Amino acid sequence: MSWLAVVLIALVALLHAWFLVLEMFLWTKPLGMKTFRMNPDKAEQTKVLAANQGLYNGFLVAGLVWGLVCARQDVATFFLACVVVAGAFGAATVSRRIFYVQAVPAIAALAALWLL
Repeated sequence: MSWLAVVLIALVALLHAWFLVLEMFLWTKPLGMKTFRMNPDKAEQTKVLAANQGLYNGFLVAGLVWGLVCARQDVATFFLACVVVAGAFGAATVSRRIFYVQAVPAIAALAALWLL
């Protein structure tokens, strides 16, 4: 794995760790509501769903870290592909900005992983 691939995969893992924190712990707090453009009532009604999303982000982090620690290109590829699919789905169903925040860094990491 090239150093650039390692850095980009670590960046994607850190992003998803941050998403976990936002969704599991800050969803009903001012930062969470501002980030996801919600009012307190909607945040309270959806906090269990958000915590579930956050848990899935934690699984993505675990897989990406596994790929890095064990230097497994196949594992890193699988979890980066999962991030790209999730980002594309989020862009199609929620907001196009999700594609740029979530999928683009994973695409860059995949490119570095396979082309360098």
